[in-house]
Amino acid sequence: MKTSNPIFSRWGADADRGTGPDDERGRRPVGAVAAGGPTGSDYLVNPYASTSGQVPDADIRGGRTAMTLDDVVVRTATTLGTVALAAVLSWLLLPVDEANIGRSYGFALGAALIAFVLSLVQVFRRTASPALILGYAAFEGVFLGVISSATSTYVSPGVVVQAVLGTFAVSAGVLIAYRMRWIRVTHRFAGFVAAAATGFLLLLVADSLFSAFGAGNGLGFHSGGLGILFGVVGILLGAAFLALDFKQVEDAIAYGAPREEAWLAAFGLTMTLVWIYLEILRVLTIFNSDN
Repeated sequence: MKTSNPIFSRWGADADRGTGPDDERGRRPVGAVAAGGPTGSDYLVNPYASTSGQVPDADIRGGRTAMTLDDVVVRTATTLGTVALAAVLSWLLLPVDEANIGRSYGFALGAALIAFVLSLVQVFRRTASPALILGYAAFEGVFLGVISSATSTYVSPGVVVQAVLGTFAVSAGVLIAYRMRWIRVTHRFAGFVAAAATGFLLLLVADSLFSAFGAGNGLGFHSGGLGILFGVVGILLGAAFLALDFKQVEDAIAYGAPREEAWLAAFGLTMTLVWIYLEILRVLTIFNSDN
């Protein structure tokens, strides 16, 4: 798997040599793609093989272009760039001063709902839709822009920059840990993350219900030490999802996934990075509010 991106060049070189995360355990490397898929992988058969049972190389010779790491990088940059552009525009065009805060929050809530619907539509589609993914990114950016502007205005002017830098730091840390194989993404790891995320989301729903029905501060996840602890758990979950995203990208490239799958990789990475950013922003907001 070739890439001109210097950050990921070693990752690409590993795949070219036929090495992968299973090498240390003596199994056939992830890069050794056959019709049935790499030995010791997550699939019994190649999920990207054609209906005729052709291996990915034969599909490429037949005209299908396989996904590369550069494809993922370009599409992820495009999607994140859309989020950032929409966030900046909404920050500038939807002020959160006393005269406009209601209107701006209304736009943010509407954008969040639309982004959620678009993400669900893409999740249940069998193929990637760049229009849906970029639409999700644009509306998510509007929501993030208003929330970030309000946080910067009413909590701390520098909190947004800190949250962005924190998101980059977490992402870089997970990438390094994944590349060094300090994090091993296995079925057990994925199951644990799924269970933890389910519990986390259920607590969020319960907290919202308690707040909505007059329980004041809900379950206490919005302030104090408990709020910070809950936010840190959210960041760790986001980091775990990022490791899962890296594993999915690596497997898709090893199996010779079609180029269109790069949009799905970009979609997953963007959702995870948005999650991490919001959780870091939550922790910083609580910390600055209590000091």
